Amino acid sequence: MLRISNLHAALEDEMKPILNGLDLCVKDGEVHAIMGPNGSGKSTLSYVLSGREGYVVTGGQVELDGRDILEMEPEERAVAGLFLAFQYPVEIPGVGNMTFMRTALNALRKARGLPERSAAEFLRLVRSKAKQLHVSPDMLKRPVNYGFSGGEKKRNEILQMAILEPKMCILDETDSGLDIDAVRQVAAGVNSLRGPGRSILLITHYQRLLNYVEPDVVHILVDGRIVETGGPELALKVEDTGYNALQACEA
Repeated sequence: MLRISNLHAALEDEMKPILNGLDLCVKDGEVHAIMGPNGSGKSTLSYVLSGREGYVVTGGQVELDGRDILEMEPEERAVAGLFLAFQYPVEIPGVGNMTFMRTALNALRKARGLPERSAAEFLRLVRSKAKQLHVSPDMLKRPVNYGFSGGEKKRNEILQMAILEPKMCILDETDSGLDIDAVRQVAAGVNSLRGPGRSILLITHYQRLLNYVEPDVVHILVDGRIVETGGPELALKVEDTGYNALQACEA
């Protein structure tokens, strides 16, 4: 599904290296977690994969289903099946949540040569997905993320993911700033979307999210590259020892 080979990337303004030869392979249907200390390059990885401005790739390859996405614009990556859930979802006053999601869905369908969803078809779809993810009808009627709590914003991101049905989902610290109940709700939404044809990359500081979304593989990112890979037990190890032990080993 997703193959990253020797990826190097830097901030465009400073040309300060952040990713330093990162290798990663996520197979179809797998859930991978990336953990690491502050400044290790976790969010930069998500930005580079999604094509955010301000970052430049200085080496390496990224393929999604065998296609080179580094040459694609962000919207082309979305059409190819890439989705990024933000660490800090922005509020968009004046833009209705339903209108936003229907516009995004129909833009993807049009780019893929598929017929657009009618208002009635979309309404049935979004109501079904919202019920499945325990998203309240009130959230659907409001502007995008406007006045939402942290947990509501993150659940709204998961709802968007369910509506758009991407192949490769990147969740950038989706548990950031959430209380334990909100973490459980978001995790339940993620778990409901697991399955063949969709892979998930969870980026997180802490092991607690992985109590509810059990990954197939855990990677530890330090200084812009993966220094250790293992199963869910690796996250527990880091919870006990911290990242300093791994950074010492690297030194």
